[in-house]
Amino acid sequence: MRIGELARRAGTTTRTLRYYEARGLLTARRSDNGYRTYDEDDLRMLRQIRTLQDFGFDLEETRPFVECLRAGHPAGDSCPASLAVYRRKLAELDALIGRLADVRDQVARQLADAEAAAGPEAAPRCEMTGP
Repeated sequence: MRIGELARRAGTTTRTLRYYEARGLLTARRSDNGYRTYDEDDLRMLRQIRTLQDFGFDLEETRPFVECLRAGHPAGDSCPASLAVYRRKLAELDALIGRLADVRDQVARQLADAEAAAGPEAAPRCEMTGP
């Protein structure tokens, strides 16, 4: 298939595909007339990249998954390097969740302190509106 069809089927743009090619994540073959050609394996690699990026992986983090697929494995995450990326990403997410939980706790304490200092007149008021 040509680049336009691959982009359409993968839900991306031809510009993105050329960028992936420049980064070494996608390899185009050339037909006799010089057009880039791709096959179903390329589509599978693109879908793997897109899924990982949807999960928050940066483009370079997708490389081990692509290389795993290129090596003939049935899934991009069936190689040790891919599993290592998963582990690193989970550790990053756990750290981020911890930082967010700390910030949430600080904001909750600030709110409680502010409400206590302001007294009952700072309590939220419910105003009825209607006909």
